[in-house]
Amino acid sequence: MSSSSDILKKIKDEEIEYLDLRFTDPRGKLQHVSILGDGVDEDLLDDGFMFDGSSIAGWKSIDQSDMKLAPDCSTSYVDPFYAEKTLCIHCNVEEPDTGELYNRDPRSTAVKAESYLKSSGVGDISYFGPEAEFFLFDDVRFSNTMNKVSYEVDAIDASWNTDADLEMGNMGHRPGVKGGYFPVNPIDAGQDIRSEMLSTMKRMGMAVDKHHHEVASNQHELGLIFNSLTKQADELQKYKYVIHNVAHAYGKSATFMPKPIAGDNGTGMHVNMSIWKSGNPLFAGNKYADLSDEALYFIGGILKHAKALNAITNPATNSYKRLIPGFEAPVLRAYSARNRSGCVRIPWTESPKAKRVEARFPDPSANPYLAFSALLMAGLDGIQKKTDPGEPSDKDLYDLPPEELLSIPTVCGSLREAIEALQSDHDFMLAGDVFTKDQIEAYIELKNEEIQEFEHTPHPIEYKLYYSC
Repeated sequence: MSSSSDILKKIKDEEIEYLDLRFTDPRGKLQHVSILGDGVDEDLLDDGFMFDGSSIAGWKSIDQSDMKLAPDCSTSYVDPFYAEKTLCIHCNVEEPDTGELYNRDPRSTAVKAESYLKSSGVGDISYFGPEAEFFLFDDVRFSNTMNKVSYEVDAIDASWNTDADLEMGNMGHRPGVKGGYFPVNPIDAGQDIRSEMLSTMKRMGMAVDKHHHEVASNQHELGLIFNSLTKQADELQKYKYVIHNVAHAYGKSATFMPKPIAGDNGTGMHVNMSIWKSGNPLFAGNKYADLSDEALYFIGGILKHAKALNAITNPATNSYKRLIPGFEAPVLRAYSARNRSGCVRIPWTESPKAKRVEARFPDPSANPYLAFSALLMAGLDGIQKKTDPGEPSDKDLYDLPPEELLSIPTVCGSLREAIEALQSDHDFMLAGDVFTKDQIEAYIELKNEEIQEFEHTPHPIEYKLYYSC
């Protein structure tokens, strides 16, 4: 369904009550406005819908607030959660006076990244396959006031509840700390809710394939099949939307925070990437791990720009509670075939068509449109400049002697460090006007607000360490 006439026919034939126009803000949160179905016509679908851009953090000032939502009719799907039958469409954001893509709109950035790939001559299409993990809790409480900073989460099937006095009785079957990968029920209590999440996605037309419990208590993952850059970012937004809402229907709360609990694994979003040209996989070759030169240069670009990428792919202060050296986190800027301890991995495959590169440091707090675009731009920069990724690291990087470990560079250790890296290293993102200086400066300003709030707030652990000093 790719034209306005198709959408209007569907609204009429299927008695659609509302059209939901959806877009994504700079932080990555899905936003929407609902329009009564009988008020939708070709002019709205073809010319766009005006809205106030000044109310979106990181966008327009109030004196330049008029913006336009431009529906991408090829993205339509029926919302499975609304009581009234509602058709949803993802939108780009345009400048109303020129019709040009708004340079701070994340989805527009993804569209421009795909166009730049074609114009570069490197390839025709890029594919992305994210693996976004999440946590499910039964109770979530937090406070941030002048005299109280606290959080508390709980879940019946959490490892810490083995001795809890529960009204319905305590059955005792729970995964232990770091013990959630892959026991069957009753230890895995999330089977049915994950199945409903995945089935809901399938009914929405999404390409999905599997689900399972992850390593940590209450941690889960569903499988999204790869797609082209902008389409996959759309799919990841739908993925998060479905997970949040199915969890809510079950009386649970889903979170994509990278590190919601201490002492157990954090949440990552490994991103599998490949480029194709003239119908052929560009990354398949006869070099290391059956990669092509282009694939190795692509890895070189990712490793070279990893710290700047962190500002986009790991955009939360909480992201760096996960990216800590010495633990099972992909902090080392090294690559390897099959080895999961570096920040770039080449998954094993027998088929040249499945040859891909996996960036392991991103997490699902990232805005998918910006994250996928930045990763592609870093890789393309590596290909264009023939950036040598160095020798692969086929050892267990978690078990290296200290002196050898010190020789391997790392990703950033804080959001402040990542933002500083982005400030000094972003020219690769500006190629083809995919990202713009104005967009990056606005993004940095938005993130600095978060950093300031985080750094200016006392932490409960500081009371433990310093109150009686």
